[in-house]
Amino acid sequence: MLFETENQIDVREHSPLALAFVGDGVYELLVRAREVERTRLQPGRLHGRAVRFVSAKGQFEALQFLEPMLTEQEKDLVRRGKNASKATVSKHASPEEYRASTGFECLLGYLYLTGQNERIRVLFDAVWQQFAPLWMAE
Repeated sequence: MLFETENQIDVREHSPLALAFVGDGVYELLVRAREVERTRLQPGRLHGRAVRFVSAKGQFEALQFLEPMLTEQEKDLVRRGKNASKATVSKHASPEEYRASTGFECLLGYLYLTGQNERIRVLFDAVWQQFAPLWMAE
């Protein structure tokens, strides 16, 4: 991962939305880096392709795919994130998709802040292998 974290606050004390805030950045960086590693597209095209992954709808689909692979602790983190979602939603996502995407981001934020970088890599690689051929072809 990019940096090792040094938490001054116990990660379990953070709100799910704070964890999602970090997880959103982690996921966006992983997607952007993977795209640049594998293509020579211009930034506008890169962004258009990345949106399929990082949108609420894309994260919802990724989470549905990953759920059978998650541990009970990870499922609990996803539930916390889903339940903590703000009342507002994206105009391009249903409330269910938006809540699920927050749960997905909460999980990634927690994994990152607890130094579980290998687990992030395993989950991200699974999502990439499943969805990149579909989403990148469009």
